[in-house]
Amino acid sequence: MLWTLKKLWYRVFQFVLTSCMYLMPWRQPELLSGPGSIKKLPSFIKSKGVNRVLIVTDSVLRKLGLLDSFFAACDEAGLEGIVYDGVEPNPSIENIEAARKLYVDHQCEGIVAFGGGSSMDCAKAAGARVVKPRQSVAQMGGTLRVLKKLPPLFAVPTTAGTGSETTIAAVVTDRATHHKYAVQDLCLIPRYAVLDPELTVGLPPHITSTTGMDALTHAVEAYTNLFAPKSTDKLAVEAVKLIFENLEKVYKDGSDVTARYNMQLAAFYGGAAFTRACAGYVHGVAHTLGGLYGTPHGLAHAVILPYVMEHFGPAVYYKLARLAEAVGINGKDDEEKAKAFLREIRRMNADMKIQEKFDFIQDKDIPQMIQWAMKEANPIYPVPVLWHEPEFTALIQDIRA
Repeated sequence: MLWTLKKLWYRVFQFVLTSCMYLMPWRQPELLSGPGSIKKLPSFIKSKGVNRVLIVTDSVLRKLGLLDSFFAACDEAGLEGIVYDGVEPNPSIENIEAARKLYVDHQCEGIVAFGGGSSMDCAKAAGARVVKPRQSVAQMGGTLRVLKKLPPLFAVPTTAGTGSETTIAAVVTDRATHHKYAVQDLCLIPRYAVLDPELTVGLPPHITSTTGMDALTHAVEAYTNLFAPKSTDKLAVEAVKLIFENLEKVYKDGSDVTARYNMQLAAFYGGAAFTRACAGYVHGVAHTLGGLYGTPHGLAHAVILPYVMEHFGPAVYYKLARLAEAVGINGKDDEEKAKAFLREIRRMNADMKIQEKFDFIQDKDIPQMIQWAMKEANPIYPVPVLWHEPEFTALIQDIRA
């Protein structure tokens, strides 16, 4: 009886929240796009009245020389860059505080987030700490707890997956507790984004595949969630089509610049869709794997996505069937099309050498995983079927090797 009342409350909450979203000031970043567009960014930044920026990235990208053309363009444009390259795969509070300190100490006027979702998440949270110095990252965790304009934020994705260049979220890991959670606020949407496919050409195949499946997860969860506006449905469908048409191409041939750009667009569309239509239980469980075991976010999504959709059952057949039709998958009815769509996701995973299950989930961690996933997802995610402990337990047992 108590769970029935909770479910009713969750649905009322979700309906009211999504209805209020129509009144909120949603926006998308202003874009610089196309091959070589990174070289135009410094002069673009200067045109916005910014003369000194904090560049948030990771040491691997810096060692690979991926920022070299940007640095050269900065010198030419007279833009001063202060580099923080300590971002970890799952950015920690310590990363955020170190970036914030550099920004303040060097009196920066804007932030460039250069890298994957981790760099962008770190940059967003650091920007939030700059404008709210008396509020800790933990206190900002949740929804609409920043509510203050950030310094100009320029997002430069070097993967085609997270869509963080267009989302309201920054995902943070607390090292002390291993808890991974999101800070979500409209002010975290970057003001500007650069989609330069040449920056993704050198991605290793396994990162190309898992980040691409990350983008697919965003689109599928956004599309199957309840109460989503038609505008996000269109973005999600377009993202799914682009991923099915291009992901395996770039996995096999990373130098295909056109396909790389199409994947960047897919990630951008998927990010724009789920930041408005919300994520779901795939995200909720994936974040627990990242926090407890350091599992890369895209890999977690790739593995978990088909399992969650199968556990939702008939509630998602209609929506998954529409996605199946969009990518040319046929069947006699919605159930057959939906199941064929999920089989195709599994086939893509297998062909790109993505594992089917995880062999490291420990029994002692499962109660904590369930607690964190439920706290993140309920009541805010308008998923097709609401889950409590038994459903999360069944899912986690399914994804264990």
